[in-house]
Amino acid sequence: MKNFNIKIYGTDWCSDCIRAKSFLDSNKINYEWFNIELDERLLNYVLEINNGKRIVPTIIFEDGSILLEPTNKQLAEKIGLN
Repeated sequence: MKNFNIKIYGTDWCSDCIRAKSFLDSNKINYEWFNIELDERLLNYVLEINNGKRIVPTIIFEDGSILLEPTNKQLAEKIGLN
């Protein structure tokens, strides 16, 4: 597995979250999963970095960059899979 220090903030029912996790899993990319519905601090963090909007998935990378609801293509480009 490749480690890019990726953090995904989302919910279990979010189809974009499921797709993004599946994409990373299928490409053997490690990530940390944070369910914002299980911890109010996580939800507040997502709201804070997204100007009060609950956007999932919010994906944060080691370099501090953030992708919001990215497509598989955007994820692939970010981690150099293209």
